[in-house]
Amino acid sequence: MSLYYVQKLIYELNRDPLTRQRFDDDKESVLAEYDLSEEELTAIRQPDIGLLYVLGVNGQILMHYAALWKMPWDDYIQAMKDGLEEHGPVRAGLYARTGGGAV
Repeated sequence: MSLYYVQKLIYELNRDPLTRQRFDDDKESVLAEYDLSEEELTAIRQPDIGLLYVLGVNGQILMHYAALWKMPWDDYIQAMKDGLEEHGPVRAGLYARTGGGAV
């Protein structure tokens, strides 16, 4: 898994209008610039906020990515809960070290 690259890409999409425009125009060419697994690519393409959370994406970065896709706050929170239900505990990153998202 390449959590660093997932977070770097999401950070760039959140912060850089040019990267976001390139992603909107030709998503696959932008994705090709990052060393991502198929699972990570799928999660970013959809976007699957729950899976991205389980993969370990930092909540501050993920929150802005969800907002970028115009996801309401309550839906964002529910997506993370659904991700835990569907994909199991958080696999990497800070949240894996603090209980894997277990409630």
